[in-house]
Amino acid sequence: MLLKISEITMPGKIFPLKMAHDLDTGSNGLQRYTISSNPHFHVLTRNRSEGRKFPELVLDKPLDREEQPQLRLTLTALDGGSPPRSGTSEIQIQVLDINDNVPEFAQELYEAQVPENNPLGSLVITVSARDLDAGSFGKVSYALFQVDDVNQPFEINAITGEIRLRKTLDFEEIQSYDVDVEATDGGGLSGKCSLVVRVLDMNDNAPELTMSFFISPIPENLPEIIVAVFSVSDADSGHNQQVICSIENNLPFLLRPSVENFYTLVTEGALDRESRAEYNITITVTDLGTPRLKTQQTITVQVSDVNDNAPAFTQTSYTLLVHENNNPALHIGSVSATDRDSGTNAQVTYSLLPPQDPHLPLASLVSINADNGHLFALRSLDYEALQAFEFRVGATDRGSPALSSEALVRVLVLDANDNSPFVLYPLQNGSAPCTELVPRAAEPGYLVTKVVAVDGDSGQNAWLSYQLLKATEPGLFGVWAHNGEVRTARLLSERDAAKHRLVVLVMDNGEPPRSATATLHVLLVDGFSQPYLPLPETAPAQAQADSLTVYLVVALASVSSLFLLSVLLFVAVPLCRRSRAASVGRCSVPEGPFPGHPVDVSGTRTLSQSYQYKAVVCSVTSGDINGGGVTLHSPRVHTGRVGNITSIIIPQNVRSCEDAWWRCRIRTYKPERQLQLH
Repeated sequence: MLLKISEITMPGKIFPLKMAHDLDTGSNGLQRYTISSNPHFHVLTRNRSEGRKFPELVLDKPLDREEQPQLRLTLTALDGGSPPRSGTSEIQIQVLDINDNVPEFAQELYEAQVPENNPLGSLVITVSARDLDAGSFGKVSYALFQVDDVNQPFEINAITGEIRLRKTLDFEEIQSYDVDVEATDGGGLSGKCSLVVRVLDMNDNAPELTMSFFISPIPENLPEIIVAVFSVSDADSGHNQQVICSIENNLPFLLRPSVENFYTLVTEGALDRESRAEYNITITVTDLGTPRLKTQQTITVQVSDVNDNAPAFTQTSYTLLVHENNNPALHIGSVSATDRDSGTNAQVTYSLLPPQDPHLPLASLVSINADNGHLFALRSLDYEALQAFEFRVGATDRGSPALSSEALVRVLVLDANDNSPFVLYPLQNGSAPCTELVPRAAEPGYLVTKVVAVDGDSGQNAWLSYQLLKATEPGLFGVWAHNGEVRTARLLSERDAAKHRLVVLVMDNGEPPRSATATLHVLLVDGFSQPYLPLPETAPAQAQADSLTVYLVVALASVSSLFLLSVLLFVAVPLCRRSRAASVGRCSVPEGPFPGHPVDVSGTRTLSQSYQYKAVVCSVTSGDINGGGVTLHSPRVHTGRVGNITSIIIPQNVRSCEDAWWRCRIRTYKPERQLQLH
C-alpha cells in the first residue's frame, strides 16, 4: 500500500488502510491489526457495522522529508484461532516536501585575488549555496546583490555561481572590490554572502621605444658613426618601470646610455661594405618586472660603397687555343674580372696593355671588347710563322680614383695540315737527275738510297710515311714506310733491265693528308768499275723518225773517232779505277753559298752505320740554326736552308764515302719544338 503524506501534516492525522480477509468465522476469524515499530505511526483496529474489522494508521510525530523522505512499515492481520494465523502487507509512505529550508552558502565570506591583466571572461571565483528542499524548492539561482551595471566589472552565472570578469581591471585605478551575492530557491526563499576581490598589480605594460635620430646609409670607411638616438619608457611603476636595453652581440655596433632613459647607437669601427652591405639591428628593451616584458624594434642600416677594391680577374693567366688559318675577327676567348664594389665603382672596362716584346705586333694580332672582355683575332694566324705569343690585359673600374689590375693571356696557335711534305733528297728542282748505282750482285734488302722529306707542320701533321707509287719493274724494289729507305726486294738477274725509274709517294698524317712525290733513277751495274751511264731524257716521239742521212753521218763520224777514243780509254781507265770510290753515287748539289757551322760528332739518330748516305738532313724550325740550336763541328760539312728546313750537304770534294760519314747532334734551347733528324 502507498501513502503520500506531506511533511507539514500535524500529529493525530488518521489514514485509513485496506482491510484483510479471513475465511474463518467466529473466534477463528480476523481479530486485530498490528504495525511494525516506528517513531511516527501506530495502527488502530476498527469495526464496521457488519462486524468486519479494518485498520487505521495514526500519525504520532511530524514527518521531515529532509531527514527521512520515505518510510516502509509492515501491517500484520491476526486471527483468534489456535494456533493463531496471520497475514502481512507492506505500507510505503512517501513524505511530500514543502519549502521549509532557506538556501545557505558554503561560506559567509569569499575572498579572491585577481591579476589586473586577466582577460575578459576569466573566472574570478565560484560561490555555492545549498537548499535542503526537493524539486523546485531545492533549486538555487545566483545573483549579484545591489549591482551597479555601469561600473560593476563582474558578472555571475545564475546556475553555476561562477563569477567572471566583464571589464578589465586596473590596479592603478581600483585595488579591491566588495560584492554581495544572493542565492534564491524556487519557493522564493533566499540567502546572502559577501565577496571581496583584491586586484593584484601586474607587469602588464611593455616598455616603449621612441626613435629620435636615425641615419642610413652610412659610409663604409668611417669609424664610430652615430647611427641612431632613442629613448625608452614604461607605463608601470616601481620595479616594473625599470628597463634595460640591448642589441645582438655579433654586430659591429655599440649601444651607449646617455642621459636618463636615452641611448645612442654607434659603429664599433670602420665597416666593410664588401663583407656585408646591410645590417638588420634589433633593439630590445626589457623591464625588470615579473614576468619581464620586452619591446623589440628592428632598424635596417645600409653601408654605402667606397671605391676601395680593385677589379680581380677570375684567373691569374688565361691560355687560349686558336687554329691557324682562322678567319679575321674570330672570337678566340674571353677574360673576366669582377669588382667587389658596387655601382660605378664596380663597372669594369678592359684594355690591352703594351707588350713586353717590342717586336710583337699586338695591335694587328688581337683586339678586346672594352665592355665584356671578349678577345678577337684581327687577322689569320700562321702556325709556321708564329706558334705562340702572350700579352697582358688590364681591367679598370670607373671609381674615383680608378683602380686596376692585370692578367696574362697566352695564345697558342694550333697547327693545321696546310703544308705538303717537301723532298730534300733527291732534289726535285729540275736539275740534272741523280742516278743511284746498284750492283747486280746485291742481296735482297740492299739499301739503294734513302728518300729524305720534311713537313713544315707539327705533331701528327708532320708524321711522314713512304710508299712506292710507280716502278719500271714492280717487285724489284721496295720502300720502307717509316724512314723512306729504298731497298731491293729480291735478287737481281741478268734479265732485269739496267735502267729503272721509281716514283716514291711521301704522305703526311694530317686530315686531310697531303703528299709529294720523289722520282729516283736507278742503274744496275755489274761492278763499280763500269763507267757511269746517266739516264737520258725520254726522247720525243719525233726523234724516232730521223732520216737515214743522219744515221750515215753518225756512222762515219763514229768510225773516224774510234781510233782516237781507243787511245783515250787506254789512258783514262786506270785513272778512273783509282777515283771510282769517290765518284760512285755522287749527286748534284744545289749551288749557292751555305752558311758554315761546325758539327758535333757525338752520335746518330735515325741514320744507320751499316749504310752510306749522300746527305744528312736536319729538320728544325726557323731560328734554331741562327739562334744557336744546331752546332756543326766540321769544315767538310755545309748547311743550306729551304724555307724553314735546314739541310746538311756533303761537299763534292770528299774523297770517299767513308769520308762522307758524319754524325750530327742537334741541341735545342726550346724543348717544346720538335726536331727531326734524318
